[in-house]
Amino acid sequence: MSYPDLVSRFWQDIAGWAVLLNIVLTLFTLLCVLNLKREPMSAIAWSLTVVVLPFVGPFLFGVFGYQSIHHPVERRLTRRRAYRMLTAPPTGEAKALDAPPAIPKRWEVLAKLASRSEGFAPTAGNAVKLFHETEPAYEAMLEAIAAATHHIHMQFFIVRPDDSGRRFIEALSAACRRGVEVRFLYDSVGSFTLPSSRLRELRRAGGRVAAFLPVLNPAYRLRINLRNHRKILIVDGRIAFSGGLNIGDEYLGKCPKFGYWRDSFFRVEGPAVESYQHVFLEDWHYGTEEVVRGEAYYPKFAAPPGNSILQVVHSGPDSEYKAIRETYFAGILRGRKRIWIASPYFVPDPGLRDVLVFAGRAGVDVRFLSLFRPDKWAPFLAARYYWTDLLAAGVKVYQYARGMMHSKYVLVDGEWGSMGTANMDNRSLYLNYEVNCLVYDPAVVADMEGAFLKDLEWSVRLDAKVYASRPVAARLAENAARLLSPVL
Repeated sequence: MSYPDLVSRFWQDIAGWAVLLNIVLTLFTLLCVLNLKREPMSAIAWSLTVVVLPFVGPFLFGVFGYQSIHHPVERRLTRRRAYRMLTAPPTGEAKALDAPPAIPKRWEVLAKLASRSEGFAPTAGNAVKLFHETEPAYEAMLEAIAAATHHIHMQFFIVRPDDSGRRFIEALSAACRRGVEVRFLYDSVGSFTLPSSRLRELRRAGGRVAAFLPVLNPAYRLRINLRNHRKILIVDGRIAFSGGLNIGDEYLGKCPKFGYWRDSFFRVEGPAVESYQHVFLEDWHYGTEEVVRGEAYYPKFAAPPGNSILQVVHSGPDSEYKAIRETYFAGILRGRKRIWIASPYFVPDPGLRDVLVFAGRAGVDVRFLSLFRPDKWAPFLAARYYWTDLLAAGVKVYQYARGMMHSKYVLVDGEWGSMGTANMDNRSLYLNYEVNCLVYDPAVVADMEGAFLKDLEWSVRLDAKVYASRPVAARLAENAARLLSPVL
């Protein structure tokens, strides 16, 4: 009997079993949603997705929604604790801690929030160099790699197999041949186009390479939703680079699709580098089980390289406490004169949305800078839905029209700032592994504010009345996109 004949004869049985299977799968997934999703909006969105899309909804939840309690995260948490035990100094050998830096009283609560739950304390005596153009940032990183004498630790979300990726891999390989230790960690989803052949040169030179949560590794069950979005380069434990930049030609403005690329990146020299080192080595231990320790990785500075007080803050799905989200919230809440924010993606939770609306209604100068031409339509449309509330509260919303706006920072009252890898969306604040740097230095914040004002010259400010008259089709698309907010 042919296949069409079998289908024709037993289609009623097949349909019946399919319906039964879908009912069982839907009920089971709904139980998982209700058990795992604490946020009402997230639970409602996923429940609707599971019910409305037979088979597809449960599959999407299994891939994108099941992030709170599962083996990869539990394994990550267990390994992090094990790593901290292995690298802790023996009893009696711990060095006395330096006195904490004097932080202005109004920002003390932010320092406490950032250091809570295995966080890092603020450090004084740091030197900060900001990069508002991408090419100088690349050149500074390559120059630091070329000058390395002991070790180079590098991790990026995206590393492209193009000319930019080749330059960095060749620079790392050259460092290996000089006898420098090189550890290179990349995200397996963000860098899915990076072939193993491109990394062969680095491995042959003696470099150590690892992928974070490899997608095809059965141990991680095809989990593509939990990604390492951090960008860190550490040289000799003395210099660290971080910010929004990844490694690829498009970040140099060489991709016609994006055009000019506006991003924020920074170089830190001083005690704060130790915090970045801890973040990297914990990620590295999770990916490789290699324990890296020793004073050579945490050198002391004979004299302070600068005058800035900095505090590294990190977060991820392996922690119930979302430190970056809490510092965003508290920083905005403490704004009295101005709150300036740049983020390409804006899909906030209700709390962040409410505090921005509150600040706008209170008369604070709240400005939000985002994209004009989106690279991803779903988060862009969802953001447009939330812009309505901001505009109604008096928040000034700008769209950067020169090219791609990829900067991620929050500046408050010219005194405090947060800059790094985290967007103001649920993905960055709840699902991704991120790292930011809190700045308690008006001089650095003033530099960031100057760059923000220059960006506004290339931007279009939304008019609330004009925006309210946009087509019905656009509003429907925005409403549909915001249902995906929990995973955007």
